[in-house]
Amino acid sequence: MARYNGPVCRLCRREGMKLYLKGEKCITKCTFERRPSPPGMHQQRRRKVSDFALQLREKQKARRMYGVLERQMRGTFDEAQETKGATGDQLLVLLESRLDNVVYRSGFAKSRAQARQLVGHGHIEVNGRVATIPSRTVRAGELVTVHEASRSLQYFKDALAWAKTQPRPGWLEVDPDSYTTRMVTTPTRDQIETQVDTQLIVEHYSR
Repeated sequence: MARYNGPVCRLCRREGMKLYLKGEKCITKCTFERRPSPPGMHQQRRRKVSDFALQLREKQKARRMYGVLERQMRGTFDEAQETKGATGDQLLVLLESRLDNVVYRSGFAKSRAQARQLVGHGHIEVNGRVATIPSRTVRAGELVTVHEASRSLQYFKDALAWAKTQPRPGWLEVDPDSYTTRMVTTPTRDQIETQVDTQLIVEHYSR
């Protein structure tokens, strides 16, 4: 399955909530706020929603929010099953611990898609070594930094001001001036504000 390259506002409308896929534009110019109805010509049709449909929508919401493909999502779920603790909680912890998500949560990117691009282009280091795999899991204690040579780029000069204004989760320790982020501890479910019903996702993959 290829990555979705269509209008991302359509995805927000389909899931019935803002997924913040366009970064700053989701705050200043949000299509979902003007047109929250689902896409398609039959959007007003009322029909009974099955349990499978509810589970599928919740899984799709999480996938689109974190920008992962179905195969990646399934692999993350399988890993969560093998990890001690509630599978749904561990699934979100693994998704939050992805390198692209850590860069996004740190404020150095305005969206996860942008963070994924920064990682892929070699602008991000983990423990002093360039990391180019967005799905890489960041562990507690690891240091994520912007590559020294990249800091002079205009993008990162602008990103510095943005990063200073963004709220950050308690499991990250961010120093915008030095372009560094340290994962203080592995995030827990109560520290993750993502509005996803993980039980429905577990039920979907357990069918």
